[in-house]
Amino acid sequence: MSEQPTSLVTGGAGFIGSHIADALLKAGHRVAILDDLSSGRRQNLPAAAEFRQLDIRSPETAAWIGDGGFDYLFHLAAQMDVRRSTREPIYDAEINILGTLNLARAAATAGVRQIVFASTGGAIYGEQDTFPADENHPTRPVSPYGVAKLACERYLYYFTQELGLAATCLRYANVYGERQNPHGEAGVVAIFARRLLAGKECTINGDGTQTRDYVHVSDVVRANLGVLGSSGFSTYNVGTGLETTVVKLYRLLAEAAGSPLEARHGPGKPGEQRRSSVDSRRLRSELESTAPLPLPEGLARTVEWFRQAEA
Repeated sequence: MSEQPTSLVTGGAGFIGSHIADALLKAGHRVAILDDLSSGRRQNLPAAAEFRQLDIRSPETAAWIGDGGFDYLFHLAAQMDVRRSTREPIYDAEINILGTLNLARAAATAGVRQIVFASTGGAIYGEQDTFPADENHPTRPVSPYGVAKLACERYLYYFTQELGLAATCLRYANVYGERQNPHGEAGVVAIFARRLLAGKECTINGDGTQTRDYVHVSDVVRANLGVLGSSGFSTYNVGTGLETTVVKLYRLLAEAAGSPLEARHGPGKPGEQRRSSVDSRRLRSELESTAPLPLPEGLARTVEWFRQAEA
């Protein structure tokens, strides 16, 4: 490995990827970013990073990885809309499975030391038997998005066994924070924050007692950098282990925004998972990581970012 580590971040113009790129630069890495800008934003790109606008499925992407001399590949580019995956499962698989295969094969051939893969803790376990779910919980995804992430994990295991490529899969809970867009598993935070700051009413789907595990993006960044240098194949949950109802989430966001508005309730979403939380004790134990950011503090930081961004 070169004296200065070199890292490629796919999806690096997006919400989580741009935060990881910033942290890698701060840690002394040479950073390159690949993003097709279908959902990522140019303003998220750090000035010190090299950027190429490419599709992860393309031959040009594979060629760049083959010639780039990268030590690490952080793979965050994805079709991340669970509902779209149910409407367009072939499209979802083309990006999330075939795109990942294109990257992994090129990385293994080029001698990339490690892939750090953004998987999912919310969608991969399905309806849980235990709360929070640890990494040994049965995987029963009930959306094409979850199925694709699980398939990618299995493919990456194959690459570690047959080609010697280290792969670390991070199963994210519902990630929220600064730069978040309204798409993806925790998009409700961005949607509610924007509407509350604009003085608009928010709608909660169903009775609002459905729960999720909301983890701040700073904890996700710390996990990504913390697993660097891991060998072989490993899987870690990245979350808080706590369940938060949508009703409570709304109340915390309204308090952070200083809004007196009450939420209205609309019809529930058919097939929506009722409860979800992941056990991240393995990650915190093995990486000697600090406790996750408390939700009220993280939401206050997020709302303040939206307030400044949209001022």
